[in-house]
Amino acid sequence: MKLTCPRRPLTNSRFHSKPITSYPPKRVSLDDDDKKETQFIDTLQNIVRGKQSWKVALNDAVLSTTLKPHHVEKVLIQTIDDSRLALRFFNFLGLHKNFNHSTASFCILIHGLVRNNLFWPATSLLQTLLLRGSNPKEVFDALLDCYKKCGFSSSLGFDLLIQYYVQQKRIFDGVAIYRLMKENNLLPEVRTLTGVFNGLVKIRQFELVLELYHETIDAGTLPDIYIFTAVMKSFCELKDFVRANEMIHYMDSNGFVLNVVIYNVLIHGLCKSQRVFEAVEIKNSLMKRGLKADVVTYCTLVLGLCKVQEFEIGVGLMNEMIELGFVPSEAAVSGLVEGLRRKGKIVDAFDLVNKVGRVGMLPNLFVYNALINSLCKQEKFDKAKFLFNEMGRGGLSPNDVTYSILIDSLCRRGEMDSAVSFLGKMADAGIKATIYPYNSLLSGHCKLGNLSAAESFFDEMIDKRLTPTVITYTSLISGYCNEGELHKAFRLYHEMTGKGIAANTYTFTALISGLCRANKLTEAIKLFDEMVEHSIIPNEVTYNVLIEGHCKEGNMVKAFELFNEMVGKGLVPDSYTYRSLITGLCTDGRVSEAKEFMDGLHRVQHKLNEMCYSALLHGYCKEGRLEDALSACREMVERGVNVDLVCYAVLIDGSLKQHNRESYFSLLKEMHDRGLRPDNVIYTSMIDASSKSGNLKKAFKLWDIMVDEGCVPNVVTYTALINGFCKAGLMDKAELLCKEMLASSSLPNEITYGCFLDRLTKEGNMEKAIQLHNVILEGLQANTVTYNILLQGFCKMGKFQEATELLSGMMDNGILPDCITYSTIIYQYCRRGNLLEALKLWDLMLDKGLKPDALAYNFMIYGCCVGGELNKAFELRDDMMRRGLKPNQATNNALYHVTCSK
Repeated sequence: MKLTCPRRPLTNSRFHSKPITSYPPKRVSLDDDDKKETQFIDTLQNIVRGKQSWKVALNDAVLSTTLKPHHVEKVLIQTIDDSRLALRFFNFLGLHKNFNHSTASFCILIHGLVRNNLFWPATSLLQTLLLRGSNPKEVFDALLDCYKKCGFSSSLGFDLLIQYYVQQKRIFDGVAIYRLMKENNLLPEVRTLTGVFNGLVKIRQFELVLELYHETIDAGTLPDIYIFTAVMKSFCELKDFVRANEMIHYMDSNGFVLNVVIYNVLIHGLCKSQRVFEAVEIKNSLMKRGLKADVVTYCTLVLGLCKVQEFEIGVGLMNEMIELGFVPSEAAVSGLVEGLRRKGKIVDAFDLVNKVGRVGMLPNLFVYNALINSLCKQEKFDKAKFLFNEMGRGGLSPNDVTYSILIDSLCRRGEMDSAVSFLGKMADAGIKATIYPYNSLLSGHCKLGNLSAAESFFDEMIDKRLTPTVITYTSLISGYCNEGELHKAFRLYHEMTGKGIAANTYTFTALISGLCRANKLTEAIKLFDEMVEHSIIPNEVTYNVLIEGHCKEGNMVKAFELFNEMVGKGLVPDSYTYRSLITGLCTDGRVSEAKEFMDGLHRVQHKLNEMCYSALLHGYCKEGRLEDALSACREMVERGVNVDLVCYAVLIDGSLKQHNRESYFSLLKEMHDRGLRPDNVIYTSMIDASSKSGNLKKAFKLWDIMVDEGCVPNVVTYTALINGFCKAGLMDKAELLCKEMLASSSLPNEITYGCFLDRLTKEGNMEKAIQLHNVILEGLQANTVTYNILLQGFCKMGKFQEATELLSGMMDNGILPDCITYSTIIYQYCRRGNLLEALKLWDLMLDKGLKPDALAYNFMIYGCCVGGELNKAFELRDDMMRRGLKPNQATNNALYHVTCSK
């Protein structure tokens, strides 16, 4: 690149003056027409310079009809020494005579006004001329012709032309005029050229900037700092940093005073090209050059560092500039805050906003909202609320998005009153609410089970003409399903689809979950199939809900089929999935298989949580395998899984049921050493164990300790003590405790009432038992268990007729008999030798999908043996063993004796 500035002479009319000659220059012999022409012009000149009214003088009919543009041109030339007078005459003719001036008249007057430094009227006149639609070349030629003929000394009229084109964003026309000037040995002022260069930079004509720069140097014009800056920008935009540095060296070595602006241009270019650390080095070298970095330098570097994700260095520079007293730009603050936020450094972003806020600068609203949202997601709501308050103090007004974020966060935290308060603040601020805050409020109330409030907000939303979305409906549907109100959930589902709003994965999952919770697995499977038919893809939660449903039904084959299908579709099972399968296997009496399944998961690096282990521990304890449970607990610790209160509760309950005092005390000590205190579940287990063992004194002592520890007794705790009193025959104390229970707002359940029923039936007080059961029935708390207690009571007293009538009444009340119900009646039929009725009841039980337990099989096999149905007895024995159940000793003896007798 040639950066030298050659000193080639260039003729420029600004640097010498020519005398203004009269026009025409010399009078020779004139004929009559010429004399008349001269006399006419003299007359006009006298009118212009005289004191007579122009309006009166120029109103002469002969004069008006004779006046032509060339006459005006000559008068303007002769009057140019008083350019203001000439301009008045020019404007008078245009305004009062509708005179059509020639282009030459415009040009004469423009040059004349410029010569007298009357730039504003000259510019106005030029704009009027250009409105006539002449092209740049025509206007230039007209200006040049007048310039030469009149011998004007200033070429600034041409500058005005260039400046006009630059202002009108006709940069190429400006360049064309500049080049025409050079061809005619004229040069514009440097400030005019600066406008051209900057205009070209704005439209990204960087190559043309460099081309024009060389032309300027060759023409002998010395560029100013602004032209050099434009050239520097062009080098940087073209990523030619070698020549950019050469430019700085050229300026420095040729005595140009360099300022920080030129370096800022280079720094900006390097940052834009992601050569940020080179830019930082230039900033650090400014001190050696006697310059200081300014706010632009720092902000440019911060934004550059954000671009290459060097946010920590950016924070350092931001702190440095604040210490120097600079106020960072909104863009720099926003870029840095957003970068830190995206990188997960939410607290650092918050601290930065807090720091720059003290010097009066905040990030833009988008970044502010994003940071508040991130703080809310990280449960740092206090910091989010602090930023919200700072927004108002800093003059940044929160918008509907800001309020929606805060309302949603409050709803997720269950702080519904505060969320509603923010909705009110939003209205007070004049911000129109959208569907989003209402969706959050609906979801929050539904999750808390406050469906009436959710319905109220739904109605309010409709009143405000906000259109519900699938999210709106799904929140309500999920709320109804959680509360067991499936009819309302499906009514809303049909309303939604009827309005053309398509259900999504979450809608179907909520409905399937509700059906599974209501033990309507068949309907849940049907809905799942419908979901797939509609091409709505089930997610992990959908599969988890169905897997859990099958596990509860004991259908582990189907549960594992769904598990494999889930994995095959690329969905990732979680602890909820594994817990359901482990619990299902344990409930099905397959604890060893559950343990093998867990070991297999560990081998493939699937980390299980406390809930999965508590299910296994519960399975072991239920089977009385306490040592295996304790061994699994030790293994759990070795695998880095925390033993929580639930696990301890399961193990302590297991120890108490096995009467293993050593394990019981060891577990309590271990809990204490870990800083854990028994909760109401553990205390209830201990109270229940003492109560069942007849040690009511110890049970009451544990009760007192529990209350002192701040654990509130629940219905299970009360029931455990009531059961102990009932078994001990202390019915008065049991009733007194029941009244205390009612006073504490802890309502008795069917198990509590069952304790009283059980005692009454054992005492043979069936009349009082029936009275109590009727009360339970009226309170809708009667269930299969309470009926079974009464049935067993009647059967024990030999009142079989009353027992069969009670069974009939049970079904009339919509309460379904279970295996125990049928077994009780079957046993009585067998005792009475009525095998035919026993077999009928057995088949009815099987038809209802009930699976007989070992006791039921033993009763039925014994009955068949007594009734002489040996083949049926052995058939039942084989079926029993296929199901993993073993006949008891009495059954085996009966089969043996019958076989021997045959």
